[in-house]
Order: sequence, then structure tokens, then C-alpha cells
Amino acid sequence: MNKIIEDLNWRYACKKFDASKKISDKDFEIILESLRLTASSFGLQPWKFVVVKNVELREKLVAASWNQQQVKDASHLIVLCAPSYLDEKFVTDYVEDTAKTKNVDVSELAGFQKMLMMIPNKKIEDQMIWSKNQIYIALGNLLNTCAQLRIDSCPMEGFKPSEYDQILGLGEFGLKSVLVCPVGYRDSADKYITQPKVRYPLNQLVIEI
Repeated sequence: MNKIIEDLNWRYACKKFDASKKISDKDFEIILESLRLTASSFGLQPWKFVVVKNVELREKLVAASWNQQQVKDASHLIVLCAPSYLDEKFVTDYVEDTAKTKNVDVSELAGFQKMLMMIPNKKIEDQMIWSKNQIYIALGNLLNTCAQLRIDSCPMEGFKPSEYDQILGLGEFGLKSVLVCPVGYRDSADKYITQPKVRYPLNQLVIEI
């Protein structure tokens, strides 16, 4: 079987983590680097990835996650966040970083910068929708990277964002929580390990025109 397909078949949303097993620093650095390298619209990267190491905070987050124990039992907990709002500085910083990375004068990117100003000109709620769409791309990259490393993951929308924001003090960083993803190693008692993956066949999903 193709290695990519094998990895995707191996992956599932882990519901019960083995709390005694920890991801190595080396592997977790790979996970974080894969998040950093995720594609985004215009390359703007409207996200921050909060790694919750504080044990007491993770215990508090369980109640804000509808009592899902993965939040505290997994080796690591990643909260994928969006900026509360995107202003002109957000665009300017990115353009300056682009100029520095590509070793060009920032004036050469004036047209690009002008086009990007459509983002801060959006309504706040539309900015958040746009940012969330980008963050789902990052989540997909995270899940695939973990599968390649044979590290389990559990993408979660089932949590209370406002409570997460308060518990983690995300407002101080100008952030709002969007998605949660515990990562670690499956507990052999997780009943979902042996359940078949439910996916429609390709002929029901692909339309050739």
C-alpha cells in the first residue's frame, strides 16, 4: 500500500490517550515546524498555535471541553487560534518580512501590499471567518504530520471557545481559540482503534467534467 494512504488509514480521532506516553522533543519540534510551514491565503499566516503545558490549566479546560478527557490525558495540547482582528500593521509586518526573506526592497512590494489591505478592510466578523478557513488548513497539516510520525491526534470543535479564551488568557495576546487538538499516543483500551474508517467510495465523491 502507498505510504501516504497507509498513514491516512492508520489515523483516527483518538478518544482515549495513554497519559503515561510522551512525545519526544524532536518529534514535537517536527509537528510545530509542520504547522509553521502550512500554506495560507496570500501566505499571511493569520494564526497562532498555543501549546498548553500547564497541568492545572489543562485540568480546567476539561470542563470547557464537554468533559473530554483527551484535553488533559494527551501528551501535548495544541490550541489553534486566530487574531481577534487584523489591522494594517498585520499586513505591513508581513510585507516587511517578505521583503527581508526574499532580499528585496520593500518598495518593490507596494502593489502586493496595497492588494493585501483588502484583509484589514473587511468587517471583523468576516476577518474571523477568513482566518478560521486558513486555520483548518493548518489542522489538516497537523493531522497528516502526526500520522506520518505515528502520533495520535484528536481534532476538536467540541469545546467552549469563550471559556478557553478566559482560562488561557488569550485576550492578552489578542487571540481567540478556533480549534483544539490533543496529540499523543492511543490507549489500547480506546474502543475506536479497531472500528472501520467510514468514508464514501471515490465514485460517490469525485465528479469528472
